[in-house]
Amino acid sequence: MKKSNPRFDVTIAGELNADLILYGVPEELPPERELLVRGMMLTLGGSSAIVAHNLAALGSRVGFQSRIGSDAFGQIVLDMVAHGGVDVSRMRRNPAASASSGDGARPAAPIGTGLTVIMQREAWRNMVTYSGTIAELSPQDLDLEYLADSRHFHFSSFFLQTGLQAQVAELFRKLKAAGLSISLDTNDDPDDRWDNGLLEVLQHVDVFFPNSREARRITGEEEVEAAVKRLAEMVPLVVVKLGAEGALAQRGRERFACPGVKVDFVDAVGAGDSFDAGFLHQYVRGADLPACLASGNLAGALSTTRPGGTEAFRDQRWREEFFRQHGSLVTPQPAR
Repeated sequence: MKKSNPRFDVTIAGELNADLILYGVPEELPPERELLVRGMMLTLGGSSAIVAHNLAALGSRVGFQSRIGSDAFGQIVLDMVAHGGVDVSRMRRNPAASASSGDGARPAAPIGTGLTVIMQREAWRNMVTYSGTIAELSPQDLDLEYLADSRHFHFSSFFLQTGLQAQVAELFRKLKAAGLSISLDTNDDPDDRWDNGLLEVLQHVDVFFPNSREARRITGEEEVEAAVKRLAEMVPLVVVKLGAEGALAQRGRERFACPGVKVDFVDAVGAGDSFDAGFLHQYVRGADLPACLASGNLAGALSTTRPGGTEAFRDQRWREEFFRQHGSLVTPQPAR
């Protein structure tokens, strides 16, 4: 049964890792050459962590469970997400490496915090990820009572979270039984198979957040329209992110569309995750779909004005000035 006054507006279980963004990477990378780039940024990464951080920055109460390593990257990203206002009291951390046993055997190094290297060109990018602790998060790491003390649960990076993947449908079922609504953003599938039990998982989802490519790959359709129609038969609300063109939502036979926000663009890292945060910030407050879409577009656009997925949200003055110029994330009522 749903709690009348839960601790959180949104809870999230997922990956917390670092993003290393390299700007001005050459179009081609010949072997055995040392090549130069024009800039870099080390920032908070992971779809789950970006959604959690940016939701909290917008004023939602967010609880987050994840697993990190005992390395420096783990502490850096943990500090970033906590500084953003996210509750990280249920965080799991891998132990540090143990000393040698004295028999000459070298102890196995513990699995480290995940890291994505993003090689940004002028018009496209490559992303190379070391999964590390991303793939280690398991059902045994999750505190179900903690996650259920919320109005809504969000899950990202379905295909990267291999330690949880087989139990996601059951996790969703339990949280739905506790009265939570559920949203899902699969993000990309590195194996390009788009299965692994996803169709079963979608049976428990209230809001599905694919981008246009993901919608087409999941359904096998060549056109976005046909993909949206198929997905709307599976999920009550499908929200498709269209990049600079904005977003559309399909609820049954109802269609809503919202144009994108034109900004001085830096990069698109985390823009889709920021859209999710902006949308959910309004959704848990009972706002109508046009308001949710507009909020998602604003948050996604804000993200693109600074490097990475959270830097624009971390700067309060920058964030407030952006909303003053482009439109406010109106929150006239408390979360439902």
